[in-house]
Amino acid sequence: MNLKNVRNIGISAHIDSGKTTLSERILFYAGRIHKIEDVRGGGDGATMDHMELEKERGITITSAATSLEWKNHKVNLIDTPGHVDFTVEVERSLRVLDGAILVLCSVGGVQSQSMTVDRQMKRYHVPRLAFINKMDRTGANPTKVVKQVKEKLHADCVLMQIPIGKEEKFEGIIDLITMKALYFDGDNGETIREEAIPAALQAEAEAARTEMLEALSMYSDELMELLLGEEEVPVELAHKIIRHAVIEQEFTPVFLGSAYKNKGVQPLLDAIMRYLPSPPEITNRANDPKNEGERFILESDPSKPFVGMAFKIVDDEYGQLTYTRIYQGTIKKGEAYFNQRTGRKERFSRIVRMHSDKREEIDEAFCGDIVAIMGIDCASGDTYCSEPNLASLEAMFVADPVIKVSVQALSRDNSDKLSKALQRFRKEDPTFHVMTDEETGETIIAGMGELHLEIYVERIRREYKVEVETGPPKVSYRERATQTYSFDHKRKKQTGGSGQYGHIVGKMGPMDDEQRTAAEGDQLLFEDKVTGGRIPKNFIPAVEKGFRNLLTKGPVAGFPVVDLSIILEDGSYHDVDSSDMAFMLTAQECFRENFSKTKPVLLEPLMLVEIECPDSFQGAVVGNVSSKRGMIVSTDTEGGLCKIIAEVPLAETFGYSTELRSQTQGQGTFTMELCKYAPTPMNIQMDIVEERKKELQPA
Repeated sequence: MNLKNVRNIGISAHIDSGKTTLSERILFYAGRIHKIEDVRGGGDGATMDHMELEKERGITITSAATSLEWKNHKVNLIDTPGHVDFTVEVERSLRVLDGAILVLCSVGGVQSQSMTVDRQMKRYHVPRLAFINKMDRTGANPTKVVKQVKEKLHADCVLMQIPIGKEEKFEGIIDLITMKALYFDGDNGETIREEAIPAALQAEAEAARTEMLEALSMYSDELMELLLGEEEVPVELAHKIIRHAVIEQEFTPVFLGSAYKNKGVQPLLDAIMRYLPSPPEITNRANDPKNEGERFILESDPSKPFVGMAFKIVDDEYGQLTYTRIYQGTIKKGEAYFNQRTGRKERFSRIVRMHSDKREEIDEAFCGDIVAIMGIDCASGDTYCSEPNLASLEAMFVADPVIKVSVQALSRDNSDKLSKALQRFRKEDPTFHVMTDEETGETIIAGMGELHLEIYVERIRREYKVEVETGPPKVSYRERATQTYSFDHKRKKQTGGSGQYGHIVGKMGPMDDEQRTAAEGDQLLFEDKVTGGRIPKNFIPAVEKGFRNLLTKGPVAGFPVVDLSIILEDGSYHDVDSSDMAFMLTAQECFRENFSKTKPVLLEPLMLVEIECPDSFQGAVVGNVSSKRGMIVSTDTEGGLCKIIAEVPLAETFGYSTELRSQTQGQGTFTMELCKYAPTPMNIQMDIVEERKKELQPA
């Protein structure tokens, strides 16, 4: 297979924009499936939603990979979930893909999750095309959507097509590059009919084409000269400019269609081949373990040493399935390769190409491929190479969990099965955490939202036949200092034999913006400003360790401490009685006694909630959000539909879906994602502290 004809792409979008419906059509037109199934409404369910839960709920929970061929091109396609609760699935897919399709709803436009996906695409520098779906819906307005993409996602984008008819009269599209009208005939839109542009739309099409070429002229002097000279622009030149601008991630061409009504999908497939990059056109870098801080470029060359990344792990009845992206070299069935993190040599007993949950055995795979490997034991994000200590790839970003729930098996006999299930899910999903509460002995699971944990509890019941009961959800609060306190703490212990002596002087307080940047996400910034050997250098790490040890449980209510700055300025030591242990205990004592003097506050997670409901319910919904300590960010009404964006404390959102449904006669929907941590009001902080004291008291 010529590598230039390979495309690794993902489909990402806000909930219910039609990602899975679009991937189903793509598979059908490429001849990979022979019957279109729909996400909802009987039948076998969409190909890419293979889990029972996905079919029942009509949502995507796990990303599914498949491969197909289109016009001599091989495409590896990953369909990702839209719910923020399963954001790690999008994160790890975009980490290994070379291009993406951002699906937008023609009515909803750019919604909260579209913005999250956009951030993820930018984080991994993924070139993308945009597809405005659901052009047959009442209120479809592609021009408004393009304007939102420019304003909210700060992307340079322009329509490459205009619709023929709108809403229920949507018949086809006009291609602005070839200036032809395309209609989609046949039972499933498989026959494309090319005709001249209808006379009524000729002027609109010409104006839209001029706008498109002007936008493209920013990327090409040659095109600019042709436009100034009012000369004809060759089709090939337009394609070439778009491709270059897309690969440089400077430009997002926008396509139109209705996947459900089978219109506009094939031109999108053509655009994927035409504009999105092949593996050799993307620069992938790896860290060099032999030279710290050095990075080198991976080449899409099958003859070079193998480098690949295990980006997703699935455990099923046949064992562990490890989805792997090959960046360089070739892998062969039965050969052994090195896990760069553990240094272990492991045999790739079977290599399979995935088609959703079906698998096809292959003997070898080459750079640019996405395959699954059976028979290896690794963690998500591990790098595999043909030799030890060759390269390590940057892992994907993993968000911290925001919600906790206690779980226990109803019958004692099932405890083993429960722990087996939890270990498996923890291994598969880096945002799913399992821990034991030291005080109560309960098993706690933590995740990205109510839906996330609800799905896992349901999977435990179904896949492991374990009945579990869950406790009420708990919020992950944080503790932070609000002012700086100067400490001077001495520890002297004399109990026969050698004593313990440590003395430290310095300041503790909240980090400022500059320090936060320097800390690079670390919650403790420790600065050593001791001069003249007042504390020997070999004891300084022990002081830092002492402070760090206590960060996980702050003194206010036992929550993790964040954004703490400690500056060590002075101190003293004893020739005999000072040791690493003495200084570590001194720091711990100092923290326990003095942290409360920095006037610490509790921080609570605020969620960005986006609510859509008929505008007749706007007053009631806004009133309810305000009663939950919510801050309304914006309200926008269009076509009888009201969109409300608000910041609401996570603690107030539990069970909100039921409330919203009953308030809006079942017509309201909402999505939410973590926005930021903010100080908790004092009266609520006191209630939380009281509650925690009761929890932490021994029974």
